[in-house]
Amino acid sequence: MNDKMNCLFRRWAGAVAAALTVLNALADDAPPKAPRFSIEYMDKTVDPGADFYEYACGTWVKENPVPADKSRWGGFGQLQERNWYLIHQLLDSAARPANGPVSEDPKRAAVIQKVGDFYKSAIDTNHLEKLGFKPIRADLKRVDRVKSKTEFVKLLADLQLHGVGACFEAGVSPDAKNSDFYAFELDQGGLGLPDRDYYLSDGFAKQRAAYEVHVAKMFALSGEKQDAAKAHAKTVLDVETELAKASKSRVDLRDPVANYHKLTTASLLTDYPDLDFGQYLAVAGMKATNLVVGQPEFFAAVDKMIKDRPLDDWKVYLRWHVIREAAPYLHAAAEDESFAFYGTELRGQLAQEPRWQRSAKVIDSHIGEALGQLFVEKYFPPTAKARMKELVENLKAVFRDRLKNVDWMSDETRTKALAKFDLFTQKIGYPDKFRDYSKVAIRADDFLGNVRRAELFEVRRQLARIGQHVDKTEWRMTPSTVNAYFNPLQNEIVFPAGILQPPFFDVELDDAVNYGAIGVVIGHEITHGYDDEGRKFDAHGNLNDWWTAADAKAFEERAQKVVDQYNAYEPLPGVHVNGKLTLGENLADLGGTSIAFEAMQRALAKDPSKRKKIDGFTPEQRFFLSLSQVWRTNIREAEAKRLVTVDPHSPGRFRAIGPHVNQQAFYEAFGIKEGAPMWRAPELRAKVW
Repeated sequence: MNDKMNCLFRRWAGAVAAALTVLNALADDAPPKAPRFSIEYMDKTVDPGADFYEYACGTWVKENPVPADKSRWGGFGQLQERNWYLIHQLLDSAARPANGPVSEDPKRAAVIQKVGDFYKSAIDTNHLEKLGFKPIRADLKRVDRVKSKTEFVKLLADLQLHGVGACFEAGVSPDAKNSDFYAFELDQGGLGLPDRDYYLSDGFAKQRAAYEVHVAKMFALSGEKQDAAKAHAKTVLDVETELAKASKSRVDLRDPVANYHKLTTASLLTDYPDLDFGQYLAVAGMKATNLVVGQPEFFAAVDKMIKDRPLDDWKVYLRWHVIREAAPYLHAAAEDESFAFYGTELRGQLAQEPRWQRSAKVIDSHIGEALGQLFVEKYFPPTAKARMKELVENLKAVFRDRLKNVDWMSDETRTKALAKFDLFTQKIGYPDKFRDYSKVAIRADDFLGNVRRAELFEVRRQLARIGQHVDKTEWRMTPSTVNAYFNPLQNEIVFPAGILQPPFFDVELDDAVNYGAIGVVIGHEITHGYDDEGRKFDAHGNLNDWWTAADAKAFEERAQKVVDQYNAYEPLPGVHVNGKLTLGENLADLGGTSIAFEAMQRALAKDPSKRKKIDGFTPEQRFFLSLSQVWRTNIREAEAKRLVTVDPHSPGRFRAIGPHVNQQAFYEAFGIKEGAPMWRAPELRAKVW
């Protein structure tokens, strides 16, 4: 599904992370320690003016290598791992025998049973071994029986309904130019590798070769002879390389205006005749009158590919994507081979996470609000929500003043900026009403079936909303998620319960630490409303150019300093951060840091008794230390290379120092002078908001 939200940390980029060995055993009832701010993480032998990241986090980095079952490990991961531990307990409880006490409330009992049965289906590996590839045999036979390209399109549509991603992406989202109503959206997709660059860049030749070998192995496991499997793997790579050549880069995809093209159903059928969208829409059971195509040139290329390529090529390609999507939910041979490529080859992960944890993530992805309901009932205190509301209002007050006083913006644009801000809203903790999964059939003996039925339920739920009013109460992250997001289509910021814990939100520590962590997170999400993408949406969440040309130019000149700064960062030898790809998140980090620091100063002014040293550090110093420690990270080389290619966020090391070097207050707090490695000349420093 097309997703325009801006996150603090992308889930599919690996935000959920990192295990402690003790979690593998249920005998230990104590959850992992809260990963709160600590001066013990610092390496005080390092000069803060020489390398502030090592100064703030160096000891932690040395003492916390990436666990074998992770590709990255840091503050986010430590907290998410703690949440997974708590979820593990919930799952074990939900999966107890049916005759045990569950709940006197029938609706809650039904939620518990669905969660428990889904979990039982996931951890019953003996049953999965007996099944082998049986759960997808019927789908593979359906592919084999396809006799025409019209039948291929019809089967493609049906498989997409059940979660098999192939050829392109389709989904439902608020219409970016009429955001009160849902639209059906079509976007580029259909690749088995993480990005078009993996097919087109010499830097990923090794991964391409490994992918072809992997595809051949999976075909062989499914029953094909070795020669046929190798030939079919080559066909898959050929088809996907052609799709990649037609795809836009991730930088180009960041422009919401250039990726919005409204079409009628009639024009969709006329423009792409060989894709046969009439059959596609009929199988999906929809009469789409509100259509948006993200990348018309991609669909023109796919349409031509459908016409020119032999049907047998498309059948091989579709057969592969059926196997690829199902492999993590099948027997060990399929799951292990899938992990060997997607986990080890692409991300450097040495071992799989424990079975219970992999299962928990699947449940969170497919019936996440059922699981989230149980999570917040037990683990999210109301006091956290109240304190969070107070912090959000403090940060909003600072940002509103910035909008009123920023010297490079004209009054004409400022008036509209403030009008947008006045309609700005926030959600904290969890939805007021959890999603109803009562129509999803969950069986304790059908893991892949549960996944597929949950996928179908969600797709049907979304398709039924096309042309309807947008439900603005809905959440796009589950409650236990360690993340936050800004939704430009609803002009709102959202903070799940999962992130409202240390190291982000810590009721036991001082204001400086909290403003440097959750305060910056809040400011980060607020700033997204006015970053290079967010500023293109108006007060009502519509794509609408409300800036004067002069103000847009002034913004872009300031943003270019951020692009230049991050382009210079080098996470791997010869590999640089893409300043344009990461611009929105870097602007949000910069703005979030600046307004959170001012909000802290206002809070200290109201209560001067809090302006004191703790552990030998001033509030200003603890603010910047806390912010850097949030981004403490160890990462495997393969994962670092993957993320610098696909992730719109900069690597943690650079998020831990990038905003600092644009703040004069940082230099003053640590006595850093011109000539120090951390020093950034005043004329190069970026300040937007």
